[in-house]
Amino acid sequence: MLTNKAPWIVLLIIWMIGSTWWHVCKIKQLCGDDTTPSTVSTETDLETTPPGADGFTIADGNLFRLDLPGNFSFAKSGANANMNGLGGSLESLITYLKANPGRTLEIMGYYAPGETNTTSFPNLGLARAESIKQYLVQQGIPASSLTTKAEERNLPFTAKGDSLRGGLYFAFGGVAEKPGEETVEKPDTMPTEPIKLTEPTTEKALAEAEKFTSVFKPIDLYFSLGEANYIKTDETKKFFEEAIKYLATHKDKKLLLTGHTDNSGPERVNMELSLDRANDVKNKLRKAGIDSDQIKVKAKGESEPKADNSTMSGRKANRRVTVVVQ
Repeated sequence: MLTNKAPWIVLLIIWMIGSTWWHVCKIKQLCGDDTTPSTVSTETDLETTPPGADGFTIADGNLFRLDLPGNFSFAKSGANANMNGLGGSLESLITYLKANPGRTLEIMGYYAPGETNTTSFPNLGLARAESIKQYLVQQGIPASSLTTKAEERNLPFTAKGDSLRGGLYFAFGGVAEKPGEETVEKPDTMPTEPIKLTEPTTEKALAEAEKFTSVFKPIDLYFSLGEANYIKTDETKKFFEEAIKYLATHKDKKLLLTGHTDNSGPERVNMELSLDRANDVKNKLRKAGIDSDQIKVKAKGESEPKADNSTMSGRKANRRVTVVVQ
């Protein structure tokens, strides 16, 4: 009889081990595999949050903002945008551009590596950007006010894989006019912060630009698009090595993690997103040996930008977690 029960006992033990692993690793996220991204929502460079989700924002700093409940969509390998899912129109954008003829608009088109380009343009991204440019020209916007660019990246396709959401990004430039005032050049930077970054840049380049001098001087952690794990560099390694040693002998001190986002999407969502990302870093540092009681987390959302949110590079620089010992 003991022999007949043995397989059931083995299955029961396997089930108990599996259940424990799922609860600890997947629900609590306390396992040490630092290479597996957690399911934290992240921003995208498509002015929408998160990738593929509803909601799309076109903004010109504090001068103009259009929040749409939906997003553009394209057929896989298709160049023409379907605007039916926007949940609104681009009329206010068109009106703004007409009222500010000195303002320029750059249209970035994205395309995925697996798509097939059957257009006369060098790539699908440029074809997609040009299709929106032609639409705006037809609405009365001068072609000289519109420029197009393209970039290859991984895009969120539907479950069937036959269409994608997003695929377009808009950035403003040029000069801004106000009624009754002289036309003035819109400053690239505010008097102090945020700074203006040279286009284009990547999250990896931003991470590599951070330099370690002291655990008491803040250093910023950056994340690749759609990733929950921060980009590790020699400088961040030095910071955390010194921070771990210092905190181990100074139990009254804490490591402060402050999450930040760009200004894409609703303010409430950005606040939650910045907290999620800071907490994700906290979980990684707990496994690295820092006492949980010595890690303090704050969320700033979009309230403290490091760079100008009106550029793609600026938004990338703003999506960060700042760490410092206090």
